[in-house]
Amino acid sequence: MDSDIGVRLKGLRNMYGLSQREVAKRAGVTNSTISLIEQGRVSPSVDSLKKVLDSFSLSLIEFLTMDLDEADDKIFFAKEDLLEFFENGAHLKLVGANRKDRKLRFLHERYEPGAHSGDEMLTHDSEEAGIVIQGKIELTVGQKSKVLSEGDSYYINNKIPHRFKNVGKGEAIVISAATPPSF
Repeated sequence: MDSDIGVRLKGLRNMYGLSQREVAKRAGVTNSTISLIEQGRVSPSVDSLKKVLDSFSLSLIEFLTMDLDEADDKIFFAKEDLLEFFENGAHLKLVGANRKDRKLRFLHERYEPGAHSGDEMLTHDSEEAGIVIQGKIELTVGQKSKVLSEGDSYYINNKIPHRFKNVGKGEAIVISAATPPSF
C-alpha cells in the first residue's frame, strides 16, 4: 500500500505539472519527504498525507479513488466523466480532472439552498471568473459582499479570502474557471 501511495502521489504531482519541491512548499513539508514517499521508502502518517493532499484540495478518499492511469489529452467529456466533489451542500464537477498538464480549472457548481463553499474563507494562488446560470449566490471577497443573480458574473484574485453561499430559495448554478488550477 505504501508504494501505491507513492505511485499515486507521483501521478497526481505529474498530472498538475508540479515539481517535488513545489508540492513540498505548498504542503509545508520538505521535498525529501515527498521524494521518499514517492519512492515508497517512507510511509506517511495520515496527517502528513492530508497536508500534502490539502495543497491539491483533495480528500484522502478522492486521492485513493482517482484514476491517475487514465490521465490523457481527452477532448470530450460525458457528464459521467466529470470528477464530482460534494461538501457543505455544494456539488462541484471538474471538467478534465485527469487531463495531462492541466492549466485550467473549469467547474460546474451546484449549490443547494443554504449551501456554501465552507465555514472558512477560501484562498488560492490563482484568478477565477464565473457566471451565475441560475439562482442567487452571495459572493464575499475580503470585506465586500454582493448577491449575484442569473446572468451576473465575477472575476476575482483568489489570493483574497472569499466565500460563496446560496442565499436563494432554490438551487443555484455557477460555471467558473480558474488559472492556474487550484485543484
